[in-house]
Amino acid sequence: MSAPPRVLTVAGSDSGGGAGIQADLKTMLALGVHGMSVITAVTAQNSLGVQGAWELPVEAVRAQYRSVVDDIGVQAVKTGMLASAELVEAVAELISDTVAPAVVDPVGISKHGDSLLAASALDSVRTKLLPVATVATPNLDEVAQLTGVRVESEEQLRSAAAAVLAYGPKWVLIKGGHLSGDAVDLLTDGSEEHWLRAPRHDNRHTHGTGCTLASAIACGLAEGRSVPEAVAVAKEYVTGAIAAGFALGSGIGPVDHGWRFRAGT
Repeated sequence: MSAPPRVLTVAGSDSGGGAGIQADLKTMLALGVHGMSVITAVTAQNSLGVQGAWELPVEAVRAQYRSVVDDIGVQAVKTGMLASAELVEAVAELISDTVAPAVVDPVGISKHGDSLLAASALDSVRTKLLPVATVATPNLDEVAQLTGVRVESEEQLRSAAAAVLAYGPKWVLIKGGHLSGDAVDLLTDGSEEHWLRAPRHDNRHTHGTGCTLASAIACGLAEGRSVPEAVAVAKEYVTGAIAAGFALGSGIGPVDHGWRFRAGT
């Protein structure tokens, strides 16, 4: 029996299980690929926020990555929380030496507003990590953090995309979920555009949305889909996960990564 496509997530651990490595691996399982992980940081985290975060040494991150890639191999890599400039630069170097598409989720701030990336690392994200990305998936807060461009309307998504593309990713998906109205995202490589729309669900339990979407895109790329097709399929999956998000603890609960199993599809 042949192995399923293999996807490697390079991200932080969320002890509450809603985002980070845990969300990535749940997404990969739900979408039928074999998920593997490189843990970059450990967080003490729950539905109320992040109570603490501890990054791993660069040598530990590099050893995890080489251990997986050199033996098992990967068809796609996804990055999340990288915490420091040293980790960002090490991971960018590792990705540049890997023949596989890379989905970069430039995680800067948690769902609860907690910082997950040192200010000193922003320039490394711009100059080292984004240039090796097949697809970069910033939300509007991350766009502002990286480029200074602030988006308040759908029409401004193009300006945001151009500002991120200037740093070198092949494609950028600007996530407009923080705008009012339908959840609209813009995927572009600077020449072609794909506008993705989905109804906005009245559900506050959306912890892990960005991690889940980026991981789902990586799954599609690992299966050999084109970037536009992988993003469209991922958008459909995460929309269902948001609709099924559930309360957990006394704060913001997670999206439901297993919603298709519960729906019987």
